[in-house]
Amino acid sequence: MTKSLFILLTAGALLSLTSCGEKKKSSDIITQRVEKVTPRAPERMQEYDDSRDIAWIGKQYKVNVHRHPADSLPMVKDETGQKFVDNVISVKVLRADGSQFFARTFKKSDFLSYLDDDYIKTGILEGLVFDKAEGDFLEFAASVSHPNSDEYIPLVVRLSRMGQITIQRDTQMDTTGETPEQEPSSEEM
Repeated sequence: MTKSLFILLTAGALLSLTSCGEKKKSSDIITQRVEKVTPRAPERMQEYDDSRDIAWIGKQYKVNVHRHPADSLPMVKDETGQKFVDNVISVKVLRADGSQFFARTFKKSDFLSYLDDDYIKTGILEGLVFDKAEGDFLEFAASVSHPNSDEYIPLVVRLSRMGQITIQRDTQMDTTGETPEQEPSSEEM
């Protein structure tokens, strides 16, 4: 009987070994370890200067635009925690004799009523450039953007011959190179 018991135990052991031959299924998911991005020093845009001689309402003018980062303004952060320095943009319009017709420094806060909460919190004043002289107005294109992205809110800034500023969102796509007429804004600065 010991021989038959030995055969029976050996057969049972073999049976249990072959039944365990299946791969064990695991609910573990293997992924790559995500490295936490360490924010670098605050990023800042380069300074920008543009000066143009223009003819407007029958006279010659010079339009100067200067953008520079402003450490005095609150910084914004992107989704990784990277900080960005916001900009200020100075616009001067000088008469032919060099006297000043208009001067103003713009900040993102000048455009808050045209921005949604996301751009108020995470956007910077990226640009403000002279576009054209038309009728009684000098027109500038401005933008508040998410730093290091192509996402921005386009704005139109108009300066009247009386020195008054109006701002509105630019809702027209300039696909033909021509700028369609825009409705005047009722808000004045």
